Amino acid sequence: MTAPRLRTVLAPIVFGIAVVLVWQLLVTAFPAKGSALPAPFTIAGQFAASAGVIVQASLGTAANAFVGLVVGTLVAVVLAVLAAAWRPLDELSAPVVTALSVIPIVALAPVFYAMFGASVETGRQMIAAIAVLVPVYVNTLRGLRTVDPLHRDLLRSYAAGRWQTARTVTVPGAVPFLFTGVRIASSLAVISALVAEYFGGPVSGLGKAITSAVSSSNYALAWAFVLGAIVTGLVFYCATALLETLALARLRPTG
Repeated sequence: MTAPRLRTVLAPIVFGIAVVLVWQLLVTAFPAKGSALPAPFTIAGQFAASAGVIVQASLGTAANAFVGLVVGTLVAVVLAVLAAAWRPLDELSAPVVTALSVIPIVALAPVFYAMFGASVETGRQMIAAIAVLVPVYVNTLRGLRTVDPLHRDLLRSYAAGRWQTARTVTVPGAVPFLFTGVRIASSLAVISALVAEYFGGPVSGLGKAITSAVSSSNYALAWAFVLGAIVTGLVFYCATALLETLALARLRPTG
């Protein structure tokens, strides 16, 4: 590994260790302040002791986030393809997409629970899908329109059809933009699904677990669930980043 790459890897690790040590020292020096914010070693111990419960809650949130990510991505890609092919649709959908990007989850969650029922996960999955839709749609549409005119004119000179142009130029050029949107949306899906759990629905997931732990003043357990949420978000982000790397490697010309 080269020196610059080694520094890139080590710098955040060293910084993270330093933050944890300072946090531990501050809580040890001011124990009265650590009631609601336990020491990181205490949180780690609670995480290890409650690993089974945390994993179960994380899987509940991850399942809703995954469904929302898949559904939101599919809808966003279809809408982006239609908007790229027909300019009026783009102009009509722009205000709707803008409105969706600013709708607060706290307003959507009760409405969806009333629509689909508080005993099912549909409301949480819908909220995650809406959060995913906006960044994927915007990035995919930009990618579909970022086509080098020279490439398009070259294909026309060879009498290439519309489908051939899309398959050889438009789609490969849009794939990096699509995965950028998906990578951003992966974390949003987890956050949205988790926040939606605070406002009703089945008693499962990290949001409900954090609320229950805080209500019983078990702050170490609450922060352990927060750590579980962080790990879940990182897993989603790393999985989409890996998928992006594999997809771009297949599209990269060889030879």
